[in-house]
This record gives sequence, structure tokens and C-alpha cells, in this order.
Amino acid sequence: MQGKKDYQEKLFSQFQLSERIPKNNFYRGLKEVLDLDFLYPLTKCYYGESGQKSIDPVVFFKLCLVGYLENIISDGQLIQHSSMRLDILYFLGYDIDEELPWHSTINRMRQLYPETVFEESKQCIILY
Repeated sequence: MQGKKDYQEKLFSQFQLSERIPKNNFYRGLKEVLDLDFLYPLTKCYYGESGQKSIDPVVFFKLCLVGYLENIISDGQLIQHSSMRLDILYFLGYDIDEELPWHSTINRMRQLYPETVFEESKQCIILY
């Protein structure tokens, strides 16, 4: 008998992203070994004390790293690509129902930091 799959969205589902990413996945392994917490004090001076919260600098630099590793040069394509990949969402610390930052915000953040911040973060990442 031929089967036919009918898709019906669930109103509630039990889903844990970490269970869907294979243990040997590249981004899962990278998430386990890459500690970018040094970025918080390094970038703190570029933010004000009031207003809306910005994108987490660690998420920004992880997105830049994903763009480099996946050979994506457009911020729009980077966000679209990342939002469709469960392993990248897991690496970034986002869940499947969370919106990634707007691509225009990524571009503005890239202009916010001076070259020295990128160079210093590059040196720390190379050490890993």
C-alpha cells in the first residue's frame, strides 16, 4: 500500500536542538572548544550605557567565522544560510524559534569595531 505523508504543524512540540546535532559535527566540536568570552571586555568601550541592547559580540564574531568557513561574503546570505542550518544555530547559541540578527545590523557592527579588535580576536582564535 502506498503511503502519503501529510504535514501538520504541531502547536507544541518537544525539541532539543542539542539532541539533533551529531556528536562528530564540526560546529558542535567548535562550540565545545572555542571560548570567545575575552570579547566582552575587549568590545565594552564601543557601547553606550543606555538604549537597546546590541547583538552579543560573541555571536557577531561567530557569525563572521561562519561566513569565512562557509565562504559567504554577503551578510544577507549569511543570515539566511545560518537560519536554515541547525548545527550553525547551535554553534551561535540560538534556538530554532529565535530570530537571528538582521543582516544590516551585522554590517553596522562590522563598522563599529576598529581593525585592532578584529586582529586581536583573530590572534586568540588562532591560538585555539
